[in-house]
Amino acid sequence: MADIHIEEFYKDTAIALVQLYNAFPRRVNLFVEDIAGPDEPDEFGLHSRRHMACFGSLLWLEEEGLLRYVDTIRQEALDQAVLTQQAFSRLSAPASPTLIASIEPEVIAHGDSLPPSVRADLATHIHIIRETLRMGHSARLSNVMQEIFFRDSLRH
Repeated sequence: MADIHIEEFYKDTAIALVQLYNAFPRRVNLFVEDIAGPDEPDEFGLHSRRHMACFGSLLWLEEEGLLRYVDTIRQEALDQAVLTQQAFSRLSAPASPTLIASIEPEVIAHGDSLPPSVRADLATHIHIIRETLRMGHSARLSNVMQEIFFRDSLRH
């Protein structure tokens, strides 16, 4: 089992990427509170560790070339965020057959009865992320996000 902060990282980045994909190609404000939940700063105005970890995850996505933004809104949000071409391509791309089999066994079981366009859509990373978030399986979500983040580096 992964450390809890790594599981939170995968969940935060998955939610952020889904929000940006759903708005693509529009630029949107990406609020930490919408991803990690409400946060009340302490008496000194400092956010919780959880809030700051989520904010750090959003910044990491930008540093790794998966999103762009115009500015930060304090430590509350990214202003005018949008997916990069690299992120859009990865999210729209089909997942590996191994990942699809582990996440979507019912799709594989009924695959022949589905139209090819539907089968292709159900095999994309973005669909698998959405379904995994909906089901609430943190271990499966970790596998999906690892494939998205590290797929290219694992091939070399």
